[in-house]
Amino acid sequence: MKTNLKKASLLLTGVLVGSKLFAQAPDTSAAKDYVRPFSGGDQFRSWSIGVHGGLLTPYTIFGRNAHQDFTHPSEQFGYGAYIKKQILPSFGLQADFLRGEVSSSNSHVTAAGTNTYDSYSTKLNWSAALSANFTLANINWRHDRPFIQPYLTAGAGYMNYTPRITPAGGQQQNFKQTDNGHIGEVFIPVGLGLKFNLAPGVNLDMGYQVNFVQSDNFDGYNFGTGDDRFSYAHIGLEFALGSRKKPQLAVHNPVSSMRTEYMVENQRTRAELQQQIDAEKARNAQLASDLAATNANLAKLTTDSDGDGVVDVNDKCPNTPAGQKVDGSGCPLAKPVVYITEEDKKVVKDAIKNLEFDLGKATIRDHSYPSLDRVAQLLVDKNFSLKLAGHTDNTGSADLNMRLSKERAESVKSYLASKGANPSRIEATGYGQTQPIATNKTAAGRQANRRVEFTLY
Repeated sequence: MKTNLKKASLLLTGVLVGSKLFAQAPDTSAAKDYVRPFSGGDQFRSWSIGVHGGLLTPYTIFGRNAHQDFTHPSEQFGYGAYIKKQILPSFGLQADFLRGEVSSSNSHVTAAGTNTYDSYSTKLNWSAALSANFTLANINWRHDRPFIQPYLTAGAGYMNYTPRITPAGGQQQNFKQTDNGHIGEVFIPVGLGLKFNLAPGVNLDMGYQVNFVQSDNFDGYNFGTGDDRFSYAHIGLEFALGSRKKPQLAVHNPVSSMRTEYMVENQRTRAELQQQIDAEKARNAQLASDLAATNANLAKLTTDSDGDGVVDVNDKCPNTPAGQKVDGSGCPLAKPVVYITEEDKKVVKDAIKNLEFDLGKATIRDHSYPSLDRVAQLLVDKNFSLKLAGHTDNTGSADLNMRLSKERAESVKSYLASKGANPSRIEATGYGQTQPIATNKTAAGRQANRRVEFTLY
């Protein structure tokens, strides 16, 4: 064994020496933003903060539509800030803050000619959102560091705003008469923009964002059926946090670092290189011959003719059939016998009887848990296997019913596993509306068809 290790070490040494001739240490002194490839995140500045200001308007790039309750949008000043954590060169998470005012005039007139307003003005008291930021084109094959990075953002947040409306010929008033007119709503911000690298760690940020408010209260006028939305065009500055000696991850070009890493100086002549390579080849050929002879002897100790996982020298039951489970000596394992008692069947029957889900969902109702707990304990105590078959009536589409039946069976499996049952011994299958046990023409028949069957084995 020591001889084999020695030969293997010599072979590895030869390979390393040969490869070293082609991989000299790179000169990184002149590289911009160089970071050794595959280095950890602590080699970059991954945190940054930004401030911006711009114009808020109810008009969006989607044009005038049912989401605009007033026909003459105007522009108002808005401002905000954010803090961002860059996770990958092209992906980061940022927390956004925004304030400002949105206004418009000349509301739509209803069919009855009522509910008309001269204008509205909504003060955005504050908004906070968490968004994913996707940086594009920060990999550049021509330059060490790209100057422009396009980006896309999408997220979700919460805003607090105060809409004030002016009735036709009347005075401005709060749309909401309580809580000082304040309203809190969830909104979805989606945006795009460009960042320009002004200096290391300093970027000019120019962006456009559309905010989808999840209600029709933002402008104080419930016209049509769509939710409100408004846009924000802004310009600002982003500042990277951390040591100025480290590059900013969002503008880092990994291609440049890889190119620098593998650029080497040719410090030896071709003749010297070839001489050393030929010498290593001769030594490797001798080692390969010695190893081939050694491997022939080792093969006798590693051969498993019947493929049962036990080598021939230790196999007391050779030639076992393919797929047969064997013990450590290569002999077949005895197949266990499963005994299911009437009491076991009653536990399963009670679980089926008491099992109920929320309408159209895979959520198990609370009163079903006690009988399911007894099934889980049965599986733990007796190590049974269980098949769960979900079924539905023919209400709705076949695809929807197939998915719902599968989700309900999986929901029961997950609950049993949470109570200690072995999930590998539980099979969950959905059959949708394909296997009814009663007619779907009556309510009672449809109720009978909405079921999850339990089969112990």
